[in-house]
Amino acid sequence: MIESLQNEKIKNYAKLNDKKYRDQTRMFIAPGKHLVEEALKNEIVKEVFLLKDEANIYGEVTFVTSDILKKLSGLTSAPKVLAICQKIEPKPIKGNILILDDISDPGNLGTIIRSAVAFNYETIILSPKTVDLYNPKVIRAAEGMIFNINIVIKDPLEIIPTLKEDNYLIYGTDLKKESSTEISKTKHALIIGSEAAGIKPEILELCDKNILIKMNPKCESLNAAVAASILMYQLNIN
Repeated sequence: MIESLQNEKIKNYAKLNDKKYRDQTRMFIAPGKHLVEEALKNEIVKEVFLLKDEANIYGEVTFVTSDILKKLSGLTSAPKVLAICQKIEPKPIKGNILILDDISDPGNLGTIIRSAVAFNYETIILSPKTVDLYNPKVIRAAEGMIFNINIVIKDPLEIIPTLKEDNYLIYGTDLKKESSTEISKTKHALIIGSEAAGIKPEILELCDKNILIKMNPKCESLNAAVAASILMYQLNIN
């Protein structure tokens, strides 16, 4: 049982709310019952902290106070359980692919990850400047789906030529470029650009086709996560 907020282990783990420390230690925090269970299934859990007097269904745990769980999670309302996890090692790229070009909002990234799993994408490629995959808001928004899809960090300009050599069809999404309604059955990579600037011009040049979402002209654009979800669904059902 740990009760002191000044406990050295607690103070060190609380630093995982900072990206620099997550990168140094290759660890992150998974708060809440569902995330802890998913992390345990994937065998990446280093330690589980459980609120004192709660029933233990997690195996070996360290009981702590609500204040400690609040400090570790960085949340105003503390979860009853959280896990300290090792970062997930990326696997070889395969299946249909989603490429994210500098997505900056953690809520958007988490939602996009959930949709990618829902619509049968097997790999997500994050550009190096995309928001940190292990940002606490990303982890919560993804609802455990980071454990169910391969996510790698690579420069799109470097990986797209390799994908083309492997017969991937590259779909871009640009409002200013002529679009195609024809959907191919071949394996593909769908690129979603940043919320502010869209896909970089040099990346658009590498795309084979451009696709758009038909919508009311009164609406100029959609949230990046909403747009990505619609496009993934559209490509998935054809």
